[in-house]
Amino acid sequence: MTRGVRSTSRRRRWWIAPVSMIAAVTVTSCGMQMPWDRPDIPDGLPPGVGTQQPYIDVNAPGRTADKMRAWAEPISDSTGIPLTSLEAYGNAAEIQRQQHPECGIGWTTLAGIAARETKHGRYRGASVAPNGDVSPEIRGPALDGTNGNRVIRDTDGGKLDGDKVYDRAMGPFQFIPETWQRYGVDANGDGVADPDNIDDAALSAARYLCVYSGGDMTTPEGWEKAVHAYNNHTAYVLDVRNYANAYSVNIRY
Repeated sequence: MTRGVRSTSRRRRWWIAPVSMIAAVTVTSCGMQMPWDRPDIPDGLPPGVGTQQPYIDVNAPGRTADKMRAWAEPISDSTGIPLTSLEAYGNAAEIQRQQHPECGIGWTTLAGIAARETKHGRYRGASVAPNGDVSPEIRGPALDGTNGNRVIRDTDGGKLDGDKVYDRAMGPFQFIPETWQRYGVDANGDGVADPDNIDDAALSAARYLCVYSGGDMTTPEGWEKAVHAYNNHTAYVLDVRNYANAYSVNIRY
C-alpha cells in the first residue's frame, strides 16, 4: 500500500478545512514548564530539523515507523519524547520527504505540535502502545461555543468522536472529525486510518500542513503559514516553534 493515500472513510466530503479547524481546541493547558529563555534553545524560523531521519522503504508492509527505531532511540533518550511517538514523527516526515519533497517538513515540527496538543499522546495519563495506538482515547471538550471554543455541530454522527451533538477534537494531534475525513490516512499498515493512532495522526498532520498550506516549510513565511493553518493563534505558533527548536538540539524538559 502506498502510504498517505488512503482516506479514513467512504463518507468523506471534499471539504477544505478553514483556518484553525484541526485543533479547534487546544487540550494541553496543563501547567507544563516551558523554559524558552534557555540560551541553548534557538528561536529562529523555521525551527531546526534536528537529526535527519533515515531513508526507509515507506511502502513496505506493516508499521514502517518501526524502521526508525535505531534513529529514534538516542533522540528519545535525550529529549524525553516517547520512543513510539518519535518513530511516528520520523516516519511521517520521511514519507513526506519522499512523496512531497517540495514541502520540506521536519519531524521536529510534528513533535512540536504533538507536544503542544497532547504531550505526545500522554495527556491526562494516556499512553502510546508499540503499534501507535493511544489509550485511553484523548477527546477535547464539546465544541459548543463555551470557554472560547468554536461552535461546530456534529459532522460524523458521533462515529469518530463519540459525540452526536457537537464535534470534539480527537487523538494525539487533535483533529476534528470533518478534517480527519478529509486528510486522515493510514500510516501503520493496518488498513485503517485512525485518529487515535499516533502513526496515522502524525502522517495526517504532515499531509495537512504540506497539502493545505501548499507552501515551502523550509522558509520562515511558509512554515508560519502552515502552522497558522493548523491553529490560527500566534501564541500557539510560537509554542510549536519553541518546542521544535528545543527538540532540534536534543533538549529534554
